[in-house]
Amino acid sequence: MTEHHEQPTQRPDQAHPTERRDQAREEPREDQRQPAVRENGAQVSTGIDTAGVPDAAIPELVIISGMSGAGRSTAAKCLEDLGWFVVDNLPPALIPTMVELGARSQGNVARIAVVVDVRGRRFFDNLRESLADLEARQVTRRIVFLESSDEALVRRFESVRRPHPLQGDGRIVDGIAAERELLRELRGDADLVIDTSSLNVHELRAKMDAQFAGEEEPELRATVMSFGFKYGLPVDADLVADMRFLPNPHWVPELRPYTGLNEEVAGYVFNQPGAKEFLDRYAELLRLIAAGYRREGKRYVTIAIGCTGGKHRSVAMSEKLAARLAAEGVETVVVHRDMGRE
Repeated sequence: MTEHHEQPTQRPDQAHPTERRDQAREEPREDQRQPAVRENGAQVSTGIDTAGVPDAAIPELVIISGMSGAGRSTAAKCLEDLGWFVVDNLPPALIPTMVELGARSQGNVARIAVVVDVRGRRFFDNLRESLADLEARQVTRRIVFLESSDEALVRRFESVRRPHPLQGDGRIVDGIAAERELLRELRGDADLVIDTSSLNVHELRAKMDAQFAGEEEPELRATVMSFGFKYGLPVDADLVADMRFLPNPHWVPELRPYTGLNEEVAGYVFNQPGAKEFLDRYAELLRLIAAGYRREGKRYVTIAIGCTGGKHRSVAMSEKLAARLAAEGVETVVVHRDMGRE
């Protein structure tokens, strides 16, 4: 998956002289102006002046970030197709200004997506200040972080024969390591982490559609993912549970060819001591966690259920757990990451 970066072309407004004089007379007094910070000698406003603007007019904001080569441009294009106003590689210090402009657009810009990445690393230190400013002014914002394994990123950069933005005179892996360190805190603050290591462009778009296509924003969305430990832990998992305490249907010859989606396999799994008890208690635990996520404003959670190969036990448990969550009003998507790999 490669990313194509396009910079928008902007033309200054051609105002009539009398209009410019009127605008000059309407300039705010010095004590009304928002504070500014200096970026390489230039002043950039970081305040949001929404005086007289109703709360309903303040646009939603999604910040798209993550590893170079992980699919940020694809995610941004998906939101653009869904009707979001997308700005690529906007300096973080200008995010509050972008929100202010959207608030004053009379409802024409109701949803804004901003791509922030290491291409704008001169401004990256201002991102945390901008996020704090948005939070203080009660602007609804979400952070989507695109993640991928080192192997997948190296393969993508090599396929397009482009250097990593941070590798300098070193190797691609050096640039990836530097970028991971730079983005560590932002990844921890993300509302949604998507691991694109094994996703193609269409699968990433499907994930974005699932999260943002709905007209009404649900309280909480959950992805329940089965996986095989022998293929590695899902890096985008918020919670991980291990089903290897249950007997493995792989060692039952008549069940081995099937998956956890098969009724006989699922019946075998849930007839084992501890299986139903685990489902009941883990669902109860998730109910408690979900309530906390809602209070903290977290809208997305990825629950990973693992077994040895990701074919039998984890699949059966993921299906049952997803059904429990859906019955309790949590919008749930089921993904079987490793089913079919054997």
